[in-house]
Amino acid sequence: MPTVMTEEEYAHRVAAGEPLFETGKIVATQGVMEVLGSGMQAKVLIMRHLSGDFGNLDKEDIEANNASIRSGEGMILSSYEGGEMPKVYVITEHDRSVTTVLLPEEY
Repeated sequence: MPTVMTEEEYAHRVAAGEPLFETGKIVATQGVMEVLGSGMQAKVLIMRHLSGDFGNLDKEDIEANNASIRSGEGMILSSYEGGEMPKVYVITEHDRSVTTVLLPEEY
């Protein structure tokens, strides 16, 4: 069950490079596995997601993610793309039960 995180705990985790939240079960769609291959790139994206590097999001979405992390409630979304990699979403459900790596068209 997610718990509320104090500002001090949040700052400590960021400074220490520790995960900011639980992922629950991690799953990747077939489309992502076909595009990203072995899964190493998906693992890197999940680590970025957990560290608060949410990729290509606007300020409002980043603020919503940070509020969700601090409150322990609410979905957390990251969006990554670049180079030869197409846009990929990483989404942690509001209850932290599942984190999914998927392509936008699979959302």
